[in-house]
Amino acid sequence: MAQMYFGKVAENVVTREEFPLSKALETLKNETIAIIGYGIQGPGQALNLRDNGFKVIVGQRKDSKTWDKAVADGWVPGETLFEIEEACKRGTILQYLLSDAGQIQLWPVVSKHLTPGKALYFSHGFGVTYSERTGIVPPKDVDVILVAPKGSGTSLRRLFLENRGLNSSYAIYQDATGKAFERTVSLGVGIGSGYLFETTFKKEVYSDLTGERGTLMGAIQGIFAAQYQTLRDNGHTPSEAFNETVEELTQSLMPLVSENGMDWMYANCSTTAQRGALDWWKKFRDATLPVFSELYSEVAKGNEAQRSIDSNGKADYRVKLDAELKEMRESEMWQAGEVVRSLRPERNK
Repeated sequence: MAQMYFGKVAENVVTREEFPLSKALETLKNETIAIIGYGIQGPGQALNLRDNGFKVIVGQRKDSKTWDKAVADGWVPGETLFEIEEACKRGTILQYLLSDAGQIQLWPVVSKHLTPGKALYFSHGFGVTYSERTGIVPPKDVDVILVAPKGSGTSLRRLFLENRGLNSSYAIYQDATGKAFERTVSLGVGIGSGYLFETTFKKEVYSDLTGERGTLMGAIQGIFAAQYQTLRDNGHTPSEAFNETVEELTQSLMPLVSENGMDWMYANCSTTAQRGALDWWKKFRDATLPVFSELYSEVAKGNEAQRSIDSNGKADYRVKLDAELKEMRESEMWQAGEVVRSLRPERNK
């Protein structure tokens, strides 16, 4: 582990140069990694670990779509694919990658197989941080660790296949064996992390819930919708409104930000665009800062966690979710987006 400076702030980070894959494989050579859940994060992490040479098995409910997906991905029933309880028995490291609601529901099954010396791995600090709400309290004689890729399981897999990687945070909640750090970093390297930066379970979930509701998903959709509506209300066509709101950002500008930063992107736009962006960005910051402050407060109080638990635990959760997503999908803005995407040149090659 080394210190890296971000501006004037030093952080503990682990790079693949200082902790290479060969060291990770040696560290975990006697471990069986059981991926519990094959939904969002499970496939990417499981396949990357398998391709990197680790001993991996998958635990998933039989006769489900995700079981069928695992089989299609090459996991063999009875050899590398098992019912969840059987995988928990066989694994020495249990990567608990079910949804937050699924983790709460399956905890009685999983917890009874956490025998001394095993490791319980999370990619989200939710269950442990809000243990008084989730009931997830690990036994004292197992390692409790976290590696949280900063992106979806789909992106994790895609970048791995491109010989790239998503950055991940890591945390150690409980070191029962004295090997928790080595186990954690080895798993982080094994799933294909670009680099690993240190956090805590609490900070991971606080930042994650804030980010999802903020600039990663909630705020960006809200800003898209507001700008699109403003343009439409002033007589602009759906195509023009969508291109100026979403398409130019996602296809042209954000790749430039990713490559070299926001200032570089500004410097490579017209002087008119530069001047306007520099004049207006602080107004947007000042307008949204109270909303973000309220959001973080709700996360820290546990209110956002409770809303998720209450909502996701209801029998009609999927029905209501599908209805909300349908409303978004069928809005004029995203209907326009579907048409615009279909007209991208690569679609016609």
